[in-house]
Amino acid sequence: MGPTAAGKTDLALALSDHLPCDLISVDSALVYRGLNIGSAKPDADTLARYPHQLIDICDPSEPYSAAQFRRDALAAMAASASAGRIPLLVGGTMLYFKALMEGLADMPSADPAVRAKISALAAENGWPAVHAELAAVDPESAARIHPNHSQRLSRALEVYQISGVTMTQWQARQLAQTLPYQVHQFAIAPPDRAVLHRRIEQRLRQMFDSGFIDEVAGLMARGDLHPDLPSIRAVGYRQVWEHLRGDYDKNEAFERALIATRQLAKRQLTWLRGWSDLMWLDSGENTESQLNKVLMRYGAAVGH
Repeated sequence: MGPTAAGKTDLALALSDHLPCDLISVDSALVYRGLNIGSAKPDADTLARYPHQLIDICDPSEPYSAAQFRRDALAAMAASASAGRIPLLVGGTMLYFKALMEGLADMPSADPAVRAKISALAAENGWPAVHAELAAVDPESAARIHPNHSQRLSRALEVYQISGVTMTQWQARQLAQTLPYQVHQFAIAPPDRAVLHRRIEQRLRQMFDSGFIDEVAGLMARGDLHPDLPSIRAVGYRQVWEHLRGDYDKNEAFERALIATRQLAKRQLTWLRGWSDLMWLDSGENTESQLNKVLMRYGAAVGH
C-alpha cells in the first residue's frame, strides 16, 4: 500500500523477482481500459513481463465498485493460492483494501417509497417516534444512534422495513467475512511530505509531456463518456477533461491536477496512519534495501 507516486509498483516487481507472486492491482483507475498515462498504468512491456490481475477489466463507461473489487480480488487470490503461489496486492485505493480486509455488508439500496413513509412519520410525530420504532425492532442500532440524528435513523429503519433484517444483523454478516489467508501488510512512502510532493509533481509533468491531454481528448471523442462517471472523475482526468471542455487553460489544468493529486496522497496517508499491523518502508531507500526488509518480515512470519 502507499500514497500515489511512492514507488509501490517498483517494489512489487522486485518482490515478484524473488518470490512466486501473482500481482493483483488495487487501483480504482487501473481497472479501466484507455486510462493509461494519467493513471500511471504499467506499460505494455512491463505488463507482459509482470502480468497484473484487475487491470483493464472495465470500459470507462462502466462504473466499478468496491464490492466488485472484493469479489474479483478474492477470485484472483484463490486462483493464486490454489496454484501454490503468493497473491501480492499492490495499489493505493484504500477503500478497496478496507473492503477486502473487512468485508462489505450487502445492504439493500434506498427505497424512495419507504423513505417517504418514514419522513411522514417524523413530520407527524417527530424523530423520537422514529427512534422508538427502530428501538422496537433493532435495539442495538437505536442505542448507537441519537434520536435527533435523522439521516442515520431513517436509514436504519428503512433497511429493516425493506429487508426484514436489521442493520445490526447486516453489520454482523459483514464482520463474518474474514479473509482465509495470513496477511502481511506493508506501506511505502517518503517520511518527508515535501519529498512526496516533489515526486508527485515530477510524475505529473512526465504524464503531461507523454500525451496525457491527447489521451483524455481521445476519451472525450468517444461521445459516450461524461464527467459524472467514476473513470472521468479520477484524479487528473477530471481536470484535463475540464480543460478540454474550455473551462481553463493547460497550465491551470496542470496546477489543478497537481493539487488534486496531493490531496489524494494526503487522504491515502490518513487512511494508512490508522491502519493496524502495518510495516512502513521508506521510498528514499534503494529497492534492494526495501526488498530485504519485506523478505525478512515475510520469512520470519512463515518460518523461513
